[in-house]
Amino acid sequence: MAADKFTVESIARVIGGRTEPTDDYWGGSRAIIRIDEDRFTPDATKGLEEFSHLEIIFRFHLTDPTDLNLGARRPRDNPEWPEVGTFGHRNMRRINWLGVSRCRLVKVDGLDLHVEELDAVDGTPVLDIKPWFSEFGPRGEVHQADWATQMLELYFANRD
Repeated sequence: MAADKFTVESIARVIGGRTEPTDDYWGGSRAIIRIDEDRFTPDATKGLEEFSHLEIIFRFHLTDPTDLNLGARRPRDNPEWPEVGTFGHRNMRRINWLGVSRCRLVKVDGLDLHVEELDAVDGTPVLDIKPWFSEFGPRGEVHQADWATQMLELYFANRD
């Protein structure tokens, strides 16, 4: 199968918040998603204040492209956790370097979206912004691997 190729343009950028991507302690972190004012007017965010959460699609722009790993590896290189393939993990080592984060919308200020717990760092290019609809959440029983629960125990904990 031939790979489809296409161009994606950023529509916003993360301003402030964390400066380094780290494995844990994203709880309480605050940042601004600043939408490109050359292409959008404040009408683009009209009605967004009615939502508590956003789903943000972004590009992992600080990763080393030579660190791509499409095979199986142990999450966080922890020898106690099983090897999982690239699609069994949510890390940045992905062929398109795309991330998805659900964050709390604190305030809409024109084209600035003030958010909490966005696990993207200052300068991150944002590819899309979607309001979170609870009906798009998981349907039915949710389960996950034990290693994922252990790994993410401190992910959204506060640093303090």
